[in-house]
Amino acid sequence: MNHETPELVGAAVERARAAGFAYSCDPAVGRLLAALAAGVPEGGRVLEIGTGTGVGVAWLASGLLPRSDVTVTTVERDAERAALVASAGWPAFVDFRVGDALELLPGLGTYDLIFADAEGGKQVGLELTIAALNPRGVLVVDDMVPAPGVVWDQEFAGRQDTVRRTLLGHDRLVAVDMPGHGSGVIVATAR
Repeated sequence: MNHETPELVGAAVERARAAGFAYSCDPAVGRLLAALAAGVPEGGRVLEIGTGTGVGVAWLASGLLPRSDVTVTTVERDAERAALVASAGWPAFVDFRVGDALELLPGLGTYDLIFADAEGGKQVGLELTIAALNPRGVLVVDDMVPAPGVVWDQEFAGRQDTVRRTLLGHDRLVAVDMPGHGSGVIVATAR
């Protein structure tokens, strides 16, 4: 994959613009996701928590193409948004799920790469997400620093700090905090 915006990503960005959706995956985070997806083992499984308008899953799928041996499952709580995204042209290996990630996670199995991009599975239920990692599985969380010009309220900042401390101090994980990458990223690998 070169540095041009992949077709799937461009379509998802346009969908976000048309829908007025302002919470899409940052391009720097997207490129990281694509690079990590490219390294998922043969027959591997990828999970995205928080589909939004599909920008994150587009980066993941773009990093995998032309492979077809990996399954990418993406979970979105908003049924209307999920239907909009699922109706777009996606590779056959992308599986769309609608529902609360915290309710779905225990029944989804384990994954080689997880992108936790929603409150459920990150700020709430983080242990469920960590439990869904295969050994040597990689977890990516983003939005760990405020966007330029944004000030987090104390409650939100406290929840994000709890996510950071949990990931960086978890016995099962080896993690790195990269506050200067995109929207602020923590990458953790399961032991």
